[in-house]
Amino acid sequence: MTSGSDKRSDGGGGRPLIVAAIPCFNEERFIGSVVLRVRKYVDKVVVVDDGSTDASVEIASGAGAIVQSHECNKGYGAAIRTALSKGKELGADVLVIIDADGQHDAQDIPRLAKPVLDGEADVVIGSRFLGEGSSAPLYRRLGQRILNAATSVGSGRKLSDSQSGFRAYSSKALNALNLSEDGMSVSSEMQFAIARKGLKVAEVPIRVSYADKAKRNPLGHGINVLSRVLVLLSLRQPMVLFGVPGLLLLGGGLVLGLRVLDIWGKSQTLAMGTLLGAILLCLTGILALFAALMLQSMKELLRGQWEKFEKTETED
Repeated sequence: MTSGSDKRSDGGGGRPLIVAAIPCFNEERFIGSVVLRVRKYVDKVVVVDDGSTDASVEIASGAGAIVQSHECNKGYGAAIRTALSKGKELGADVLVIIDADGQHDAQDIPRLAKPVLDGEADVVIGSRFLGEGSSAPLYRRLGQRILNAATSVGSGRKLSDSQSGFRAYSSKALNALNLSEDGMSVSSEMQFAIARKGLKVAEVPIRVSYADKAKRNPLGHGINVLSRVLVLLSLRQPMVLFGVPGLLLLGGGLVLGLRVLDIWGKSQTLAMGTLLGAILLCLTGILALFAALMLQSMKELLRGQWEKFEKTETED
């Protein structure tokens, strides 16, 4: 369903079209004011309603947004995919995605859009951890560091705020990105996709308000995202997740095995505890290496099939 109106359209004469997309699920308290603030800095505002059961749709439409609705709640990742698709459909030169809960400051939109407009970046991430220092609560900063580390290792692209919901995308990025995650881990998947497609990334500092209590349980949310990041890592970098630990475990087992032989040679005594530890470490290491090789083989096979599919699509 699409409804509502937009503030102004592309003025022509080569002026770039800037579109803002706002993923929204039951945000009737904030969505109206967010839309009104965002409209000052962009040409069109799209609210992606992810199956809200409150008055979010009516308020967003009344505030002047185009509303693109999901029939049911599909998840944040699904809303991001719809936002990217809508930005491409509208022919946006810059698509800015901003949260619906009022935490982000709309005045930062020009700061995010500028590197894209200047051709310096395909994706710009608004970082809560740059500039004068983060105002985020301690538990958020700790969780963020863990998720940043896991995402950076897996993607090979280091960012200070891998989970930021405030981002800007070029038309090139809109056409290149192909995402599948439905949940909050889509932000990490995005980092994997950016690295895979060779897109240029920049980070700029943003201001964030944490006046309201988090809607989700922070611990449960963090564990859920981390588990999905590890799944992404296992599929995209199996040698990192399983191969390296496997080698370390196997090496540790062999060291213990040599210790057992050394004790036997000196005293004719079998160190059962050390022997069992050596066997356990060696078996675990071998299993990890086997899993890494199997997943790596699957990855190469799937990559070949995907490249073949993309080549066929391009030729058609």
